[in-house]
Amino acid sequence: MSIVGNFPKAVTNLLDLIVLDIHNNKLTGPTPPQIGKLKRLKSLNLRWNKLQHDLPPEIGGLKSLTFLYLSFNNFKGKIPKELANLHDLQYLHFQQNNFSGQIPAELGKLQKLRHLDAGKNHLVGSILDLLRIQGCFPALRNLFLNNNYFTGGLPNKLANLTNLEILSLSFNNMTGAIPSALANIPRLTYFHLDHNQFDGRIPDAFYKHPNLKDMYIEGNAFKTDAKVIGAHKVLELTATDFLV
Repeated sequence: MSIVGNFPKAVTNLLDLIVLDIHNNKLTGPTPPQIGKLKRLKSLNLRWNKLQHDLPPEIGGLKSLTFLYLSFNNFKGKIPKELANLHDLQYLHFQQNNFSGQIPAELGKLQKLRHLDAGKNHLVGSILDLLRIQGCFPALRNLFLNNNYFTGGLPNKLANLTNLEILSLSFNNMTGAIPSALANIPRLTYFHLDHNQFDGRIPDAFYKHPNLKDMYIEGNAFKTDAKVIGAHKVLELTATDFLV
């Protein structure tokens, strides 16, 4: 049976709570700022509800949080920069909401963050904006920015994310050529560029990359000799894929 109605504010009084999982219900309305009282919380899963309004910055007070799942709701407004205070955070899921504005570059300070999925929102800005903090995102493996309104090109600084395995930029408004430096990301496995405004040639180094399984390039203005790598399919990951 589903929980229907507003967020159950009473749970914010359970100060010893470690896991709060109320996903796949019919919760609506705002997330109460009192959520910030749950200082021992390690996992917060609100996926698959109908939660609305801005995400309260008090979530940035959950200093023990490792997993934050907010996907498939109706959250709006800006992603709060206070999330950069969650120093133990490893998995951050925003996808399929109505977040707008830029992703705070402060999130790059999260030394343990392995997975960031902000796909299917109304986010703007450039990759260079996101990476403007020196030494940012040192542990990041998976970065999903697809189906937003990102502009600008791919900076060479992306190659500094040496643990990156998945980079999904599909369906944005990005432009320019693809830097050959990105082919030096040693573990890059899935590289999705399709449906942007990229142009020029795909550097040969990508076709010689030992780990690259899928590179999607259609819907751009690349030279005619550009070729895809792999079979175009929807990339689906489960929670167990993240625990490696």
